[in-house]
Amino acid sequence: MQPLRSDPALTSFLPDSPFHRMRLAATVLVAAMAALFAATLVWPQAHPVVPWLQAFAEAAMVGGLADWFAVTALFRRPLGLPIPHTAIIPEQKDRLGDTLAQFLKDNFLKPQVVARRLDDADLAGVLGRWLASPPPATPAPNRKRGLAPLVARLVEALDEPAIARLVEDVARGRLEEMKLSPLLADAIDTMVAKGRHEPLIDTGIDWSLGTLSDEAPTIRDMVTERTNWLLRLAGADESMSNTMIGAVQRLLVEMKQDQFHPVRLRIVEALRQWSFDLRHFPETQERVEGFKADLMANPAMSGWVNGLWTSARAALVRGLNDPGGNRLAGALAAVGHRMEGDEVLKRSLNTALRRAVVGLAHDHGDAIVSLVSQTVRSWDADTVTEKVEEAVGRDLQFIRINGTLIGGLIGLGIHGVAVLAY
Repeated sequence: MQPLRSDPALTSFLPDSPFHRMRLAATVLVAAMAALFAATLVWPQAHPVVPWLQAFAEAAMVGGLADWFAVTALFRRPLGLPIPHTAIIPEQKDRLGDTLAQFLKDNFLKPQVVARRLDDADLAGVLGRWLASPPPATPAPNRKRGLAPLVARLVEALDEPAIARLVEDVARGRLEEMKLSPLLADAIDTMVAKGRHEPLIDTGIDWSLGTLSDEAPTIRDMVTERTNWLLRLAGADESMSNTMIGAVQRLLVEMKQDQFHPVRLRIVEALRQWSFDLRHFPETQERVEGFKADLMANPAMSGWVNGLWTSARAALVRGLNDPGGNRLAGALAAVGHRMEGDEVLKRSLNTALRRAVVGLAHDHGDAIVSLVSQTVRSWDADTVTEKVEEAVGRDLQFIRINGTLIGGLIGLGIHGVAVLAY
């Protein structure tokens, strides 16, 4: 057998909430006044106090019923009768929604009101303290806390193809606008000024020595082919080859051992001359820009540009979601401490934040008002009635109780005046 509470027809009569209990108390009080009034009719001369009780009960019953009618008329038609100006909330639901929306707009969403309320608000201080506060040492399991996971979710929610195209267009535009010649000239000058070209020259010398040793048989064959038969008969070709290879080897070894060797100095001078040409000669600059254009047209370079956003997005999300290696938390904490300690910065941020909030109220206040109005209009009338009655119904039942008791007292007063008059 199911419990009685599960019956929908009886649910509203069960005292399972403060509202229902107060409604039951108000109803019982009116019923008690009716019973008292009936008893005074049955025993009208039983005691001198009976007329006073009758006056009290009669007026209390009238007051209680009148207030019951008034309270009930707010939410529904009393006894289901089509009495005019009853069921006010269900009938005027749309107007109530419009009035509520207009109230929000006039008292909360007007730019002047918002600006006045934010005059003394330290928005930058609140933001700075929030950024500077460290995350909890032991966050709740399966729960990401802080700004970094929020930013990660926002990055993941972005339209990846559209952002990828935007990043690609911006990257290509910046690369095409960038003049490579001045950058290359600056790099050469910096490299020579700090002596970083020396390891490059040493590497080139080592490579030349290794290549000369590996290609010595080829060099000897080339010398032999260009020597006539008489010199070959005398072995002059082999002697010439060895002399040539040995001379080049000695030159390379001397260059490696002496940083002030004339050939090394000529290489440095050639680098400086190239740097000068990159800065001042359009022909050299055009050759470098042509190399850049060929590089941009290379499929590998094109694939790298196209994948910039995908790679950056994956790295950013991975870093934001990594609580151990997340550098964003430290950067945000530093920003928060700076905002708290720098009064000039704080005043500037407060001004900017106030203007932003006021701007939002100005631009979107009507949309918020419209949302409230449309939301109330979309509600079912029974739903609105239930929500409002649950919110204020308990206090309205006090009106019924007070009406019953005050009505009874007024009845006593009237009866007293009548007794004194007659």
